[in-house]
Amino acid sequence: MELKLQSIDEQSFWKEKAYRIPSYDVAAVRERTKSKPRWLHFGAGNIFRGFIAGLQEELLEKGLTDTGIIAADTFDTDIIQKIYRPYDNLTVLVMLGTDGVPQKRVIASVAEAIEADGSKKRQMDRLKEIFADPGLEMISFTITEKGYAGSAMTLVTEMLYERFQKNAAPIAMVSMDNCSRNGEKLREAVLSIAEKMVLDRQAEPAFLCYVSDEKQVAFPWSMIDKITPRPAEAVAEMLRKDGLTGMNPIITNGNTYIAPYVNAEIPQYLVIEDRFPNGRPPLEEAGVYFADKKTVSAAERMKVTTCLNPLHTALAVFGCLLGYDSIAAEMRALELSTLVRRMGYEEGMPVVTDPGVISPKVFLEEVLNERLPNPYIPDTPQRIACDTSQKVAIRFGETLKAYQKTGIKTPGELTYIPLVLAGWLRYLVGLDDNLQKMELSSDPMRKELTEIFEMFQCSGEKNVHEILEPVLSDEKLFGLNLYEAGLGEKIEGMFVELLNGKGAVKRTLQKYCI
Repeated sequence: MELKLQSIDEQSFWKEKAYRIPSYDVAAVRERTKSKPRWLHFGAGNIFRGFIAGLQEELLEKGLTDTGIIAADTFDTDIIQKIYRPYDNLTVLVMLGTDGVPQKRVIASVAEAIEADGSKKRQMDRLKEIFADPGLEMISFTITEKGYAGSAMTLVTEMLYERFQKNAAPIAMVSMDNCSRNGEKLREAVLSIAEKMVLDRQAEPAFLCYVSDEKQVAFPWSMIDKITPRPAEAVAEMLRKDGLTGMNPIITNGNTYIAPYVNAEIPQYLVIEDRFPNGRPPLEEAGVYFADKKTVSAAERMKVTTCLNPLHTALAVFGCLLGYDSIAAEMRALELSTLVRRMGYEEGMPVVTDPGVISPKVFLEEVLNERLPNPYIPDTPQRIACDTSQKVAIRFGETLKAYQKTGIKTPGELTYIPLVLAGWLRYLVGLDDNLQKMELSSDPMRKELTEIFEMFQCSGEKNVHEILEPVLSDEKLFGLNLYEAGLGEKIEGMFVELLNGKGAVKRTLQKYCI
């Protein structure tokens, strides 16, 4: 069976294989979306297809909306050409719970897909039409934090100018990227380009007033959370056994790992600041929390600095060093599961930010007892270890600053956070715990940092201060000077222990965690 619109009519096939398929009139939804677009999304990858498109699918199933989402991609149009169009913009969503029983669903809420790289005139003309439609309520983004410094923002701002010229209708620009203060980052990027357009006389000053007025162009903040790993071959094989054809994962020219299906965990969270000057879909009926900016910020801080992201980073760096290729497998190792449990409960929770709409204790328990140990989620430490240099200041530095501010205890009294930071430095040496050469994950500072750490040979080096001092005192990297925080010497000592020959990483973890 092909994944095509016409195949959805073969209801007996899908029912026999336990797939949930659309009960609404997909063709009618697509026609209405084309003539009356309400929601445009940039970033057509896995998190969009496996989470955000699923939210609109729920609203369509409940009869709470009658239009879909238009997906656009500026960076990797291979996704549109090879994954969207051949499958009529459909996605098979496979959600994997701890019971091992997959929840399989065909997502049809993506009504249209656009290659928005500027190379195809017809596509760009269509994008202008969508932006200029006064009924367009929201434009959302999952383009990663790096996307806010790229050409995508130029295109989006130029398209906003089209809207301004045609009708200056209100709009919500909603970043759903997994980064701190995402709405603020998006707004700064758009305003910067708008200012340049005005200075270069490509737009009149009134355009800058339009995008600066948040009653006209709003930039709500959000917190998003759902693990959507790269497509797993085991899931592809399961779908093939069900009788679906063409389920092969691909790697696009933009290095995106993607497939006609998305494999994802079941838990998901989206908290959005409720500022939509032109209306919005009733996403609260699909499980989205709407709140004020303070609550969104608190939810993001809870997740990123305490209850999930620091634990992920800990498992990432030590998992790479110890040769693991599965986060779930790491959680079966006593020293690693103890590390993240103690880091979460003993060092994170005392200074956790409580957003009110989600309980930090319940969230952390779900992470530790269901999400991270889930053997059916094909997530790897190597994926999570990407871009760690861009993450440590938020994931750990903010917690250390919270201890300084509250005085509950000094950062120097902590054990597990400094152990993870020492573990990251040991990871940068590029040798695993068997002293074999190890490929480091991509990171914008990889070259700079490996030039510093590749000099270590894991042969019992002791005098490390001269080399580590410039790194551990780097406030940009860690969010604060770790020596001034009382942690520099402790991390140095732990790093020396981790360097002490073959097996030193595991021995050190056992020393502190068991």
